[in-house]
Amino acid sequence: MKRYLFSAFVILLSISCAKVSEEGYTIKNNQIVYNTPERPAGQQSMLGFAAEPIEHVRIGLIGLGDRGSGAVGRLPYVEDATIVALCDLYPDRVERAQEILESVGAPRAIHEFSGDEGYKQLCELDDIDLVYLAVPWQLHTKFAVYAMEHGKHVAIEVPAATSIKECWQLVNTSERTRRHCMMLENCCYDYYEITCLNMAQQGLFGEIVHTEGAYCHNLGPFWNNYQGDWRMTYNKDHHGDVYPTHGIGPVCQVLDIHRGDKMDVLVSMDTDAFAGQVLADERYGKGVVEKYANGDNTMTFIRTRKGKTILIEHSVVTPRPYDRMYQLQGTKGLANKYPNEGIAIFDEEIVNIDSEDLEAENYLPDSERDAIMEQYKHPILKQYEEKAREVGGHGGMDFIMDSRLIYCLKHGLPLDQDVYDAAEWSSLVELTEVSILHGSMPVVMPDFTRGEWDKIDGLHFAMAE
Repeated sequence: MKRYLFSAFVILLSISCAKVSEEGYTIKNNQIVYNTPERPAGQQSMLGFAAEPIEHVRIGLIGLGDRGSGAVGRLPYVEDATIVALCDLYPDRVERAQEILESVGAPRAIHEFSGDEGYKQLCELDDIDLVYLAVPWQLHTKFAVYAMEHGKHVAIEVPAATSIKECWQLVNTSERTRRHCMMLENCCYDYYEITCLNMAQQGLFGEIVHTEGAYCHNLGPFWNNYQGDWRMTYNKDHHGDVYPTHGIGPVCQVLDIHRGDKMDVLVSMDTDAFAGQVLADERYGKGVVEKYANGDNTMTFIRTRKGKTILIEHSVVTPRPYDRMYQLQGTKGLANKYPNEGIAIFDEEIVNIDSEDLEAENYLPDSERDAIMEQYKHPILKQYEEKAREVGGHGGMDFIMDSRLIYCLKHGLPLDQDVYDAAEWSSLVELTEVSILHGSMPVVMPDFTRGEWDKIDGLHFAMAE
């Protein structure tokens, strides 16, 4: 009898392991371990990759909803770029985008496409250098891969992928085709974040030991903006931090992730869907959505190879002020953006503050903070700030992001965000859900650079000068 029971146990275990293997991870020592596949033959690392310069970047824009139409209104103000093709599932959106171009004094796009196959027709054009994607999350990787395989550089709205499988598809396609794949993480270009990045790189906070980021935004007024209900559908069907990149992107840059350090282990947990279930009942009818999956609040904890920690949060259904939680904790100071921009630096050689105030561990007075922020304003911000405030796009950070992308393509420089950033930051979508579904079990994160995370010494934004 014992022998039969043991045989049954072995059979069940083998079935379980086979299923886990198909998902790309195994469970060892109470940890979920994601495997890092070997780089296929013929592929090369994209670390520090610079493509041939493009004198004038010709853009094809796919997806003309809220984000896409915003890009249509901004990109004509970016030097050395022109929108030459537009595509959306719905023809009326294409015409609306053409009218936006005309309203800002730009020429109408030469090419128009719509329908289910329109994205393919755009990607196959010969007069396109960059495909700019602002479609629902579930389509990002599919469209990006098709574009790269047809010789186009790609810029993808956030998150770039919704699964680890898709993350690897982006990495492998970019490495194989030698085409850029940048995720359009605009929060990396917000005035406070990019200035604090410069301050951290100059050592004002000492050694950064802990960072925080989030996307806490009551989306009540916005759910109806997502035609086809794709965003609500994803939230009601999935646990985890389904929109992590606004929080994780800027702090990963500060911590030099895959440029000297790497994210090693992740643990995630969430609340029940108290407000989420009420929202689903009101939206679809009581009982239609049996169980709304995404928790009202999701917290994710990450430890890096060099012993730093990251806290990331996601909350989109409860009433609360907007908050990205951006915080840097260092051995000599701290930066904290929400609810009020604060800087605390405890080094008399850096700030002209009475020593008693330093010892009291207070934030700098507003005047001192403003002086420090002005003194350490990032060179990129100095270059684009005035125009960015005029053009707008989340206060101007979208315009800075677009301008830097085109600048790097024009001058043949490495992009500020590479395909590994896109994969690492987007990987939290799946990793957080898997951790939660396994009782908040630790997850050993995949290494999308395949062991090359320490080959580059720090994050550096390339300049043509």
